[in-house]
Amino acid sequence: MFQGSMPVKLSGCIAGTGLTAAAVQYKFVKISADNAVVLCAAATDIPIGVIQSPVYATGDPVDVTVVGETLIQADASLTAGNLIGTSADGQADAKTVATDSTEYVVGAVVKVNGATSAAQLITAVINCANPHRAS
Repeated sequence: MFQGSMPVKLSGCIAGTGLTAAAVQYKFVKISADNAVVLCAAATDIPIGVIQSPVYATGDPVDVTVVGETLIQADASLTAGNLIGTSADGQADAKTVATDSTEYVVGAVVKVNGATSAAQLITAVINCANPHRAS
């Protein structure tokens, strides 16, 4: 049973180049020039959502959450309430509104189990349909 509102997912997505590994699950992704989903590769990328399942081959269908509650890999130490956007490897990175003016805030951390470290799963609420600059 799902609690809370159902997440909004992007339908009809396919895996682009470089997205073929189980380790990409629960990372931020963006749309490539050829309309495929690829991993965010810079802190200044605009995420379209969070990939929800492992990918094994380029061209495979992928499930991407655009708006709602999702698991996501942390880039480093995060706590509940931190604003987040993508890091250079697609993990959730804390964004500071006053200093990250070239980066995008697309969500907030809502649940962390203990101390966080790189690649640890946390729970966040995201809205990649309406990203905004950190400043």
